[in-house]
Amino acid sequence: MFIQTEKTPNPATIKFVPGQPVMGSGSREFRAASEASSSPLAARLFKVDGVKGVFLGGDFVSVTKAESVDWDDLKPDVVAALMEHFTSGEPAAFPEDSVFGDAQGEDNEIVSQIKELLDTRVRPAVAQDGGDIEFQGFEKGIVYLRMRGACSGCPSSTATLKMGVERMLRHFIPEVVEVRPVREE
Repeated sequence: MFIQTEKTPNPATIKFVPGQPVMGSGSREFRAASEASSSPLAARLFKVDGVKGVFLGGDFVSVTKAESVDWDDLKPDVVAALMEHFTSGEPAAFPEDSVFGDAQGEDNEIVSQIKELLDTRVRPAVAQDGGDIEFQGFEKGIVYLRMRGACSGCPSSTATLKMGVERMLRHFIPEVVEVRPVREE
């Protein structure tokens, strides 16, 4: 098995591409080892000293490192943990009990259009950088989105939201007046 690595716009995060499906569809993010009980892969990666965050995408894994660690020291241990996981036959993550929906619990026509544009035009580009974008809600013309994976905390994520996503959504959906990020607590 050969695992490729790709730099992301976030210098603390590297995208690892194992050449096989990781999640298939959907994505999951783990910001601490204590959150990784539902993912054998994330739990294994958090055992590597210096791993601060794990994001599982369709066909990639983004790993965020602690500031005190250098990628040259950490990367071989992460690759070894990934290879060990993929040869074990374990799933990357167990199914979630609940499916994440929009913040309002409704799926009106505007929300459907927003989700469609995000899925077809934004998510593929964001995934190339080792992250994901998640719809959180739509209220009074404002679209609330959460950046995940390598894009969470990335210096260019605000520009991505304002200059890219907001412009595109406003162009196609006149009811959209602004895009705002939802920050992790």
